[in-house]
Amino acid sequence: MVSLTADMSPLHPDRNLALELVRATEAAAIRSVPFIGRGKKELADGAAVDAMRAFLTTVNFDGVIVIGEGEKDNAPMLFNGERVGTGRGPQCDIAVDPIDGTTLTAEGRNNALSVIAVADRGAMLDASSVFYMDKIVTGPAGVGVVDIRLPIAENIRRLAKALDKPVDELVVSVLNRPRHARLIDEIREAGAGTRLMSDGDVAGGINAARHNARTDMCVGIGGSPEGIVTACAIKALGGHIQGRLWPRDDDEKQRGIDAGLTLDDDHVYEADDMVRGNNTIFVGTGVTNGELVSGVRREGDYVYTESVVLRGASGTLRRISSEHLTSKWL
Repeated sequence: MVSLTADMSPLHPDRNLALELVRATEAAAIRSVPFIGRGKKELADGAAVDAMRAFLTTVNFDGVIVIGEGEKDNAPMLFNGERVGTGRGPQCDIAVDPIDGTTLTAEGRNNALSVIAVADRGAMLDASSVFYMDKIVTGPAGVGVVDIRLPIAENIRRLAKALDKPVDELVVSVLNRPRHARLIDEIREAGAGTRLMSDGDVAGGINAARHNARTDMCVGIGGSPEGIVTACAIKALGGHIQGRLWPRDDDEKQRGIDAGLTLDDDHVYEADDMVRGNNTIFVGTGVTNGELVSGVRREGDYVYTESVVLRGASGTLRRISSEHLTSKWL
């Protein structure tokens, strides 16, 4: 198996692969610019998908999209099971979200990202048959300390002790959804503060795992694809992630069972169940401004982007700031 993340390998410098993937997320983010704040999330997503797909076809790897825009019949671009890349180089599982936060983009709000995650072939859990996953994410202090099966108040107390900080200084990110009304109340009753996210599940999880971020934990029910993407990033941050699949109805539950997923209420997918091993790359480029990265900025003849690259085996987070000639893109 060709290593994706061996920094010292003179034969397979996968840093080149990481940079090629950044080109794809940059392209998707830049192509989204004309649609930021325009209220047309489908057009924004379509432009980002087209751009990402065009760049992925040029990358020297043999990729299979495990998590994409949906099944082939419903999403002709970047569909689940599609092969991307030149076919030369490492065999990889790919998870893509050309815009994580299409509504954020359409409304001109913060924390929209273009993301790609890569792991060894066969390493990613294909949870596409069940759209939602209940998740908990923390930084390294939460490893072996918090557990999704425990009440949220207990997890807050445990994490506060591990971080050596008062409970009332903890901040927990949660998607602002009606299904989370009771969860939000319980977090506040435990003494912690909340940061309510309108969208942006991936950024929320990564920010909770970063050592210098302003949130300490991310919890609640979001997309299962976003959970797998986030797990790839968490590998590089040394953080903690767990998930339980959350089917919306009996039909979806049966589809998950037929796909070989475990949907028992007490079954927890650990990080290595979502993505096996540490041979992972996560890249993300800001579409709109956020705590993780700045959004695309256009100034005259130039377009500016900021991206992050997280690599599992080396445990690194790199930032890439780029200038692009506007005439080449928009």
